[in-house]
Amino acid sequence: MSQEYDVTAKNIFSNLADDIASYFLGLKFTKLDELNIEFTTIESRESDMVFKCTTENRDIALHIEFQTYNDSKMPYRMLRYATEIMEKHNLIPYQVVVYFSKNELKMDNNLDYHLGEENLLNFCYRIIDVGKIKFEDIIKTKYYDLYTFLPVADKDKRQKEKEAYLRKCAEAIRDMPVDKAKKSYIVTTAEILAGIIYDEEVIEKIFSEVIGMSILEESKIYKKILEKGKLEGKKEGEKEKSIKIAKELLKKGMGIDEIAEVTELSKEEIKKLLN
Repeated sequence: MSQEYDVTAKNIFSNLADDIASYFLGLKFTKLDELNIEFTTIESRESDMVFKCTTENRDIALHIEFQTYNDSKMPYRMLRYATEIMEKHNLIPYQVVVYFSKNELKMDNNLDYHLGEENLLNFCYRIIDVGKIKFEDIIKTKYYDLYTFLPVADKDKRQKEKEAYLRKCAEAIRDMPVDKAKKSYIVTTAEILAGIIYDEEVIEKIFSEVIGMSILEESKIYKKILEKGKLEGKKEGEKEKSIKIAKELLKKGMGIDEIAEVTELSKEEIKKLLN
């Protein structure tokens, strides 16, 4: 379940970058433009969000990674991402991992070694544990997109109040002074994140009781859009993988019929790869 949230995070949180940069990181910027970067390392990377962030002093790359489970390899991943960002865009990266989970945060945020004066590494990045952010701190802000995180925030209050806490989250979202479309989207994403902590029946019960039915119906539309984007992304990823395998098999001299059987690509698609 956790990896599923990471894979779809870019679809869910694509409009959150401004608020994360401003509220969580305290960055003062005049412009934020998404950079289309595909990391070459073979691993799940759909959740990566990289932006060119224009500040008063310089341009930097803001790299946001969403994580819902403890990954002992995270420092290695982040170092690879950092070097690729610098190589491809010539920008110094500001990297942050946004962590939300039932489990305690147990990931390192650095790699450090010294083997003499000329052989050393001192690399680190920031980790934000959403579970340590207080409910009141979020609702005091005007960064309403951050209300998405309410169901997975404030771990102490959440564990103490249980379902009553989720009801407070739904009430806070209901009372946001934003238009119906924005509220519907935040309801959708908050419900999705709530699924990390609460049972589906509890989520549906509380949100249906607290949120107006017209908003809930509209939020279902957003949910379908997110699910469609997830499926399309999965299919696209599988297709890219099949094409890569087909290219390697062509190099090894395997026949088109056999490659088609292995990769499930059409013979026409494989013939195009020959060119």
